[in-house]
Amino acid sequence: MFGDLNTNVVPVGLFLGPVSRPPVPSHRVPPYRAMSARLRPCVFSQSTPIGLDRMGRHKVRRVLSDGSCDPMLDDSVSEEDGSCEELTEGTPYLQSEVDLFTLNQYIQSGHAVYAEALWDHVTMEEQELAFKAGDVIRVLDVREQDWWWGAVGDHEAWFPSSFVRVRVNQEDSSSDSVEIAPDADESVPSDAHKQNSQHRQQMRANVVKEIMDTERVYIKHLKDICEGYIRQCRKHPGMFTDAQLKTIFSNIEDIYRFQRKFLKDLEKKYNTENPHLSEIGSCFLQQEDGFSIYSEYCNTHPVACTELQRLMKQSRYKHFFEACRLLQQMIDISIAGFLLTPVQKICKYPLQLGELLKYTPKDHSDYTGVCAAHKAMKNVASLINERKRRLESIDTIAHWQVAILHWAGDDVLTRSSELIHSGELTRIVRPSKTQQRSYFLFDHQLVFCKKDVLRRDLLHYRGRMDTDLLEPVDLPDGRHAQLGLLKNAFLLRHAENLNVLCVLCCKKSQDKQRWLQAFARERRRVQEDQEMGMEITEAQRKQAVHNARKSKQGKMKKMNYSDHPLPPHHQPLHPLHQRHVTVPTSIPQQQVFSLAEPKKKPSHLLYSLARSALFRK
Repeated sequence: MFGDLNTNVVPVGLFLGPVSRPPVPSHRVPPYRAMSARLRPCVFSQSTPIGLDRMGRHKVRRVLSDGSCDPMLDDSVSEEDGSCEELTEGTPYLQSEVDLFTLNQYIQSGHAVYAEALWDHVTMEEQELAFKAGDVIRVLDVREQDWWWGAVGDHEAWFPSSFVRVRVNQEDSSSDSVEIAPDADESVPSDAHKQNSQHRQQMRANVVKEIMDTERVYIKHLKDICEGYIRQCRKHPGMFTDAQLKTIFSNIEDIYRFQRKFLKDLEKKYNTENPHLSEIGSCFLQQEDGFSIYSEYCNTHPVACTELQRLMKQSRYKHFFEACRLLQQMIDISIAGFLLTPVQKICKYPLQLGELLKYTPKDHSDYTGVCAAHKAMKNVASLINERKRRLESIDTIAHWQVAILHWAGDDVLTRSSELIHSGELTRIVRPSKTQQRSYFLFDHQLVFCKKDVLRRDLLHYRGRMDTDLLEPVDLPDGRHAQLGLLKNAFLLRHAENLNVLCVLCCKKSQDKQRWLQAFARERRRVQEDQEMGMEITEAQRKQAVHNARKSKQGKMKKMNYSDHPLPPHHQPLHPLHQRHVTVPTSIPQQQVFSLAEPKKKPSHLLYSLARSALFRK
């Protein structure tokens, strides 16, 4: 394991001859400017671990994979009687990493150094390296502090150092799989087998120690937030309301209590004499349901950053938070950096357990537990990511609904939380009568609307169908007995009594296949939501609708156009917003607005005259 990472930039002159490479990307790290002002109004990406992986004050000792020694933590301390004072005695930083000079020397000596991506990296310039969370990156040059040169596969480019976690053990790091090789073959000499076994034990001990070390430091950070910031804020009700504190800090106090209990469980399973014999996998399994507490925090984190940024514009709040940090003797990072640590932590667990599994032999008593724990924590992270993405989705759907004219019945969000597919379809009423409608397939329901006669970008609500009771049936091209000649058509019938509800035609055969696939995907999504326990609370749904209606009223006042207000402007979600999201978004939500967003501001007088003239005819 490498020692703590020194944030000082190493002079280029200390290294060997220059290497011809593209210039470092022009934009700084972590700031990103190509983002939506609606969700991320500040220039800094809130998903970027700003310095949190590179803060250290004391050298510690740890054994490298090649047998040499490096500074590493004293992990003999434990939390007793609810006190955290002893926990932080030898663990002053969040994650143990290597300093830039040592790491670059290690690379130039011919060793392969690998890191795992904590976040998706959305590239902004050609010389940047794109990757997704969990990808393995070979680090080739770390002479720059913020940008490292690395490779994914055959592609080499720059990537932000704050987006990765250097692996504890560097051997066999090129393998993407967490499955370990079978135990020693019978043909291997006994001495070599013994040496290999000892080597593997050391590798596992390194990973176990890292899990324990980072967990203790994480507890220290949570304590600092709760006692250094929240407690002081509550002493000043004139500056902070209860609602503001809930917005900024969310449920971090609940997370603190949960993590203290979790650390106690880890300490009981941790073997200080022989760390490689520790059986910590069961701890993650026992507390699997408890980790869902992170969902609320991750979902509200962007709002917390927005509120915090608003307060920090005032000098008294800026000075107050800095005074809190100094009084608590906290490390030199901003309050925004501290509030990011829970989001980071839930992303690191699957990576740490994956590395632990790789060095856990199949005959180890903890092998089954680590396997199950690794799978469980991946599911926890996926569920949290999916809930966060779904909350962004319901916000988009709410804005879409308020733009629909003459809406009737319940809100879409009463039953649905995601748009699956949308498009124009022709409904066959009878051989000589058809209707052009815009259809929107959500989970649990299919909504159809009619375009305005003059304003083709405005939609009028016409009805909906319950997809839980629907069954799509593909119709062959040709003449139908009751409906005449059909092409690219399919029907929707009742799933129980098989009564035909409607017949729909597409313009192209490819469009029909997309719709049939979308109906199948909608059923799978509903089943997955039930299995994962995915649920959007009533309060979250109502809040999304309230925000959308409030936005609509604001637009109406500006326009003075009450009959047919413009739909509120909505910026599609930038990929950067999915920084923590590992579950891909199959259907972009901006599809919803392709039919609802006006191209230009209408003239109220001309529009009224045209409509009245049309109806007089």
